[in-house]
Amino acid sequence: MSEEIIVKEENALVETDKKVEEKPLSLDDMVPSQIVAELDKYVIGQDKAKRTIAVALRNRSRRKKLPDSIREEVYPKNIIMIGPTGVGKTEIARRIAKLSKAPFIKVEATKYTEVGYVGRDVESMVRDLMGSAVSMVRREMAAANEKAVKERVEERLLDVLIPNVNPNQNDAAFDSARISAREQIRVQLRAGLLDNTEVEIPAGMIRQKVGIELMTGSMDDLQNAMNSLGSIFQNAAQGPSKAKRRKVTVKRAREMFTEEETERSVDQEKAFEIAKERTEQMGIIFIDEIDKIAGKNSSSSSPDVSREGVQRDILPIVEGTKVTTKWGVIDTSHILFIAAGAFHVSKPSDLIPELQGRFPLRVELEDLKAEDFFRILKEPENAITLQYRELLKTEGVELNFTDEAIRRVSEIAYEVNSTTENIGARRLYTIMETLLDDLSFNASEMKGQKVDITPEYVNERLSSVVKNQDLSRYIL
Repeated sequence: MSEEIIVKEENALVETDKKVEEKPLSLDDMVPSQIVAELDKYVIGQDKAKRTIAVALRNRSRRKKLPDSIREEVYPKNIIMIGPTGVGKTEIARRIAKLSKAPFIKVEATKYTEVGYVGRDVESMVRDLMGSAVSMVRREMAAANEKAVKERVEERLLDVLIPNVNPNQNDAAFDSARISAREQIRVQLRAGLLDNTEVEIPAGMIRQKVGIELMTGSMDDLQNAMNSLGSIFQNAAQGPSKAKRRKVTVKRAREMFTEEETERSVDQEKAFEIAKERTEQMGIIFIDEIDKIAGKNSSSSSPDVSREGVQRDILPIVEGTKVTTKWGVIDTSHILFIAAGAFHVSKPSDLIPELQGRFPLRVELEDLKAEDFFRILKEPENAITLQYRELLKTEGVELNFTDEAIRRVSEIAYEVNSTTENIGARRLYTIMETLLDDLSFNASEMKGQKVDITPEYVNERLSSVVKNQDLSRYIL
């Protein structure tokens, strides 16, 4: 073996080792400091909230390693995040969902009504969580079978393109020619050369997915499933001669076959069992705007549903109860609940004492300062400045933000938040849209140009608005 080949193989092994090292850790392997570091990529500041969340998530992993005798006795410590809008509460929740890869939903407390009134009952949040878990597990199981699904889809497409019809079953030459043609078509199919070719699909080749929709779909899916069921019976009554044949492109046929084969590859009963286990043991429900249901409605003349009644309905769900869903009964005892609210008018102590006791951990998020706005615009992997830069790059325009300009935008955001309504980091979206309005409108005519956003550019477009308090209230 030559020295050059040995060097190449060693380099390949090094690259393989790097890929193994760079493989992202699962939440079970991550210590609290690593969880905080992941949150730091997208959420600026709020270190106390991140630490509390990190410990709560780590305790979920620790609990799974406990002996059976004590595991069921360790309950999650639910959390209330307190802070004004736009400081990162929802963003922290969103990143937790992606990081934990556990069943997760975000709900607004104001959407629920007391039992006996028209509206969503609080148990629906558990059903939604279980539905999310079912979808997650089905996606994972489908991904595990992706290669086999692609192979089956390809064979079905070839069957449509080259029907298996031999007038003489003993004609070996005919079969050989057909196999050769099939392989030639396979090459073209894989290269995408036949995507726009129209093919006719016999009705029998597309399986109706009524059963799946009845088990896992939304109300719209349920209605569509019932309509499909009616069509099936109608076609059956008409007889095989009346069965419809669909004419679609190869690309569309591939999508239809892929969807069908993916569903066929998933063991639905097993998926439901796994989803139920994950929901009960690792599920997370984020209840936003919980401050809006704090206190009583005695001061209100409107016939609103009692907020205290909603709290009392939420109480058993948080404490631990059994909720009936279409997938079975779900025990909520070990679901982690994270509540959040601005508490501008009400206070956490305005919640009923029983509900307060079910959220033993409280963490207060801080108002954002000018320096925080600067970091938000510059540091996160999904920074707003990066988003605008990439958007305009699609038009051939190179956009460059100087640090001084970013700092000036941060100062303006802080100033406007201080003098008008404080909407936190969401103010940056409004200011950036106003700042880049002309540029975004004319970008299609500026291909090849480079635009530098400087403090002078920022002042020219925003200073007059900021100085006019009445105008800034409407524009910024």
